[in-house]
Formats: sequence, structure tokens, C-alpha cells
Amino acid sequence: MLTGSADTAEAAYCRLQTAFECAVSLRRDAQLNFVIAPLPAADGRAVQRLSARYTLVVCPYLANCEPGYEGEFAAEDRPAVLRMLAALHRARPVAAPQRCDFALQNADGLRAALARTSERWSGGPYGERARGLLARHSVGVTALMAEYAELVQQVRPRTDRLVVTHGEPGTWNTLKTPAGFVIVDWDFVQLAPPERDLWALTESDSSVLAAYAETTGTAFDAAALALFRMWFDLSEIAQYICLFRGVHGDTEDAAESWQNLEIFLCPAERWPHLQLSGASG
Repeated sequence: MLTGSADTAEAAYCRLQTAFECAVSLRRDAQLNFVIAPLPAADGRAVQRLSARYTLVVCPYLANCEPGYEGEFAAEDRPAVLRMLAALHRARPVAAPQRCDFALQNADGLRAALARTSERWSGGPYGERARGLLARHSVGVTALMAEYAELVQQVRPRTDRLVVTHGEPGTWNTLKTPAGFVIVDWDFVQLAPPERDLWALTESDSSVLAAYAETTGTAFDAAALALFRMWFDLSEIAQYICLFRGVHGDTEDAAESWQNLEIFLCPAERWPHLQLSGASG
């Protein structure tokens, strides 16, 4: 997870190195064949640094597989995905991943934007629209960030619940091969509560939680589920606000980003339990 303006290229490289070494260990040592890990180089390293800015990993080519897609898993596919996650959460790889620090992505940029909604954002065609949207929901976003901080204080001390998590085991990172499902893109693997991998699955099927508990013997934590869903919302908001507050063009990517921002930047609707008086207008 990116932690804000204090992050560096060196720190990012170290995170990638640790994450991909863990992925290699999950496949090689824990024998999780659904983990599509990088192929180590002759010197054994999973990540090769090309320059101060760029690194390289080489992953196997998967033939005859169905591509990932945006959206939710089909009902008939969820049991297989859940079995993979249960096996992952039981694994103890030789190369352990970093521990989740619960930091919000681009949090510094979001705070700076909240403090400057009275100024003109003239970096591109969506700047003023983004500023206006954030201004209307500034109370809600501030409350959401405060609620998130409180949840972290509840969840962080429960270190006995930490397991190896992928972080984004959604439909876009889960591919169906002739041999079964596999999971790709292991750059965000971390030690974290299992809800880090479960929250998105529960959005459309709450029975996933009972099935996971029956399979693993681990009961779900409602605070942790809310925390990781909230982390995702705030990270999406921060990402798009930082984009539109800066220099950007009138591109298809920018248009899609604006649509995504409108989805997530409505905290009073997405988090009604906060009872955000004056959160929108």
C-alpha cells in the first residue's frame, strides 16, 4: 500500500521484491499451484531492477485460459475461489510478506485537496467538477477518514488473525485455465486479516462468510470487513481526486476515472450508518 508523499522509489522496490519472493515461496514451498508467481532468474531473484525507476518480473504464459473481467464472480465459481483463498490463508511461506500497515493510499493528497476546495483547480477539464464534488461531500469524506482511523485501532491489535492475503483476488486477477482457477498479480500480497480478501466477495453473496468459517474455522470480523471496504472507497476517492487536482487531459481514461469518482464520492449514500448531516448538497 502506498503511504503518501513520504513514499520513495526505493521503498516501492523493496515492497515489490518482498511481495514477489513471497509469491514464489507460496508456489514452490507451500505448493499452491494456483499462485502464478514470477519465474526466478538464474541468481534466484524474482525481481530484477532495471533502473532507479523500473523493475522487471517474468511470469509464465498461460495458454487457453479465459481472461479476467470486471464485475462479480458467477455463483458457480465462488466455491472454487473461496477454496483458493482458504488454502492461501492457511499457508506459511518461507519468504513471508510484509505486514499490512493499514495506511490509506494517497491520503496526504486527499487531505491537501480537502483543504483547498475553495481554490480553483485548473489542471484540466475535470478539475473544477472534481473540486465541486469534493466540496459538496467534504464533511462525509472527513467523517469517513475518521471512522477508518477508529476501525484501524480496533483491528490492528488482533495480530493472531493475520494470514497471507492477496489483496485483490477479484475477477480481474482470477483466471480460469484448463486445469482450474489461478490467481495472478501478487504485488500486493501482505500479512493481514482474512477480510482483506473476503470483503469484496461478500458484497453480492453474504453466505461466503459462513462458508469461509466452515472451511477454515475462522469466524469473520465485522469491523475488519468494514475497514477494508472503507479502505477501498477512500483509496479510490483519493486516487481520482489527486488525478483531477493535477494536470490531466480530456481522454477516455479521464472520462472513466470521472465516472468512477462519481460512484465512490458519495459517502452519505455508501455509508448511511455514519448519519452524515450536511455531508452532501
